[in-house]
Amino acid sequence: MSLFYAYRAATRLLGPALNLYLNRRKNRGKEDAGRIGERFGHPGAARPKGHLVWIHGASVGESLSALPVIDEIRRLYPSASILVTTGTVTSATMMHARLPKGVIHQFVPIDRQVCVARFLHHWKPDVALWLESDFWPNLLTKAKKAGVSLALLNGRISEKSFKGYSRYPSFIRPVISAFDLILTQSSDETARFESLGATSVRAVGNLKFAAPPLPADETDLAKLQEQIGHRPVWLASSTFKGEEYIAGGVHKKLARDHSGVLTIIVPRHPDRADDIEADLVAQGLQVSRRSLGHDITPGTDVYLADTMGELGLFYRIAPIVFMGKTLSAGGGQNPLEPARLNCAILHGPDMSNFAAISAEMLANGACRPVTDADDLARQVAALLRDPESAGKIAKAALDYANSKAEVLDRTLDALRPLLAQKGIEEARDA
Repeated sequence: MSLFYAYRAATRLLGPALNLYLNRRKNRGKEDAGRIGERFGHPGAARPKGHLVWIHGASVGESLSALPVIDEIRRLYPSASILVTTGTVTSATMMHARLPKGVIHQFVPIDRQVCVARFLHHWKPDVALWLESDFWPNLLTKAKKAGVSLALLNGRISEKSFKGYSRYPSFIRPVISAFDLILTQSSDETARFESLGATSVRAVGNLKFAAPPLPADETDLAKLQEQIGHRPVWLASSTFKGEEYIAGGVHKKLARDHSGVLTIIVPRHPDRADDIEADLVAQGLQVSRRSLGHDITPGTDVYLADTMGELGLFYRIAPIVFMGKTLSAGGGQNPLEPARLNCAILHGPDMSNFAAISAEMLANGACRPVTDADDLARQVAALLRDPESAGKIAKAALDYANSKAEVLDRTLDALRPLLAQKGIEEARDA
């Protein structure tokens, strides 16, 4: 038996365990209790009549990359309905706030054949557009068998994942071959997919360059700017465990020479806020928490922005941004988001999730790497002392972020034949 069919058998036999696992996640707030049925393939909405385009992004990053594609499909193919699936509560919350009216959101079903079959039987999508690298074997191969045309957008496979997949070709080939079209971020990604058995692959660029600036509530922005006044500000963005403590230590060093400095911390997982606050208070810092409605007062050392979907607000407030998941954890977060909002960007040594982008930004003077916590403190202090240098980095970052927006046009051009094959007609005046 090949590994692919062994996986399929395992998901069938382990059904009760998977159900128990999902219910445990629900009890811990990792699943939406009111919509848990969607994870088992039960529909949470009626299927619209006519053609349906299904777009899937695993989590927040992939979902954000999908937004400009959704807008373009609605503009070019107004007769088609759109279904968006994601896999996390965080991404569902974000999509609820940002999806256009009329676009349906559902949680993606778990990768059991019975759940997948239930999902496909109800929704009957004509075309499925997959984002990046969320390869669920049952879901993809069953969709293909059901006659769905599949395209992978912004396709990527890390070097580590590629080495793992290469060891088990009997597992990955049926999954990769389910895609009728694979559009990758770079020629390196194209070579990896072709090596794994993909046949219709082309590099069109990274869809993250097509994303609009993150939104912000203008009333909240004005209120926070008034509370902060002329205080020097820096932001630790999308931090992981350990990085908040580092940010607290940086604040204490900055406060020696920068009177009234304010540190803003946006944790990647706001459910850790109680522990983060306790660690910061143990460092002798006064913390205000956004989720509790605290104002930023003159005595606030750290503003803990423990809410979801508000990064655009804080990127507009802080001229200097440290990208989390690059010091105590690795891989990094999307630097194009602060780049679009005029931020001088610092990051730790591990930006492997955005290796090409961060390397190009560094070459263009659009970011600065830091080696450790002490170096982070030195570099934030230097930029606070020299706003002109911070402004030059921010401008270079904005110029870079705006330099490759044509990727969206290349993506839609590549999708036209696939949509036409399903009889999805393009608007005459598009």
